[in-house]
Amino acid sequence: MVRYKFNGLLQNDGWLIPAFVSVDDKGKISSISDHTSDKSVIDLNAFAVPGFQNAHSHAFQYAMAGLAERHTTTQTPDDFWSWREAMYKLALQVNPDDTEVIASMLYSEMLRHGYTHVAEFHYVHHDKNGKPYDQLSEMGSRLISAAKKTGIGITMVPIFYQKGGFGKDPVEGQKRFISKDTDSYLKLFEATQKSALQYEHANVALGIHSLRGVDPVCVKEICLHGSKNVPLHIHVSEQLKEVSDSLEYLGRRPVEWMLENCEMDARFHLVHATHVNESELSGIVKSGASVVLCPSTEGNLGDGIFPLRDFISQDGNWSIGTDSHIGLNPMEELRILDYGQRLISTQAKYVLQKIRRKFRKNCN
Repeated sequence: MVRYKFNGLLQNDGWLIPAFVSVDDKGKISSISDHTSDKSVIDLNAFAVPGFQNAHSHAFQYAMAGLAERHTTTQTPDDFWSWREAMYKLALQVNPDDTEVIASMLYSEMLRHGYTHVAEFHYVHHDKNGKPYDQLSEMGSRLISAAKKTGIGITMVPIFYQKGGFGKDPVEGQKRFISKDTDSYLKLFEATQKSALQYEHANVALGIHSLRGVDPVCVKEICLHGSKNVPLHIHVSEQLKEVSDSLEYLGRRPVEWMLENCEMDARFHLVHATHVNESELSGIVKSGASVVLCPSTEGNLGDGIFPLRDFISQDGNWSIGTDSHIGLNPMEELRILDYGQRLISTQAKYVLQKIRRKFRKNCN
């Protein structure tokens, strides 16, 4: 048994000052108190807060963090869509061993920065030729193994990825991602559930890459008939082009379409949701769904800024993620998030206070 002293520790009902934390031989907290008679207590001279939840991660992309920062003099634009091509090239190269090594490095860094759980939005499922492994969840099992090695909790989100865009066949760079239909995806999901049994701090959620990445009929099948006792994650409205393409193909904006067709509720996690109108924003709040914001990645890719100030004013639920891992510090993510809201609202203190209040509520 080891006892540590903190200057203060944030709990559900406020700060405990000072705080003495006893940890057993397995590293589990056995007691928390504001006093102790133990003379051998280790004084850390620090404050302790709850571990952060990283709600959106693509682990393999850690291997390319920063490598797409190349501004050329050609006619090719430097934007999300050119970055995506660089990402596809990486996705075609990594093998299961590579994936486990990359993820182990990444998860270690997450822990070092204060994340204690990660939602892994995983879509590199198949071998380099696009063929399923004998063990369908081979790549996912390596991510779970990496989480177990490092000691971070993990929610595996095997992703249903089917299309190359609204109504388009997948391209060569996407061949490792593809499940041809709902049945194929559900088999992958079930295999991932079995893989998660290897680690006590692993669980599984449903995942749809995006409305552009899956046929709308299949999206509705997963949303309406998939397991109702697990979360469901989906990229949505990240880029303006995605919104305009959705309007052309579906006749609705992405979030608008989901609100009308998917019976959204608290198990839904909408990643980015950058470009939403007032009706969509209110619809998300009323449904109970959460928005997952990834400020460093969204800024890096020029996605835009989610209207968090208005969302918070309606008591909307939100979380943060590191996505492509340009940044790994939760405090930095929150700083970027806060500064973005100051820029679009031209207010400072009010926005910061609102974010602090809501984020503290979500941490409790």
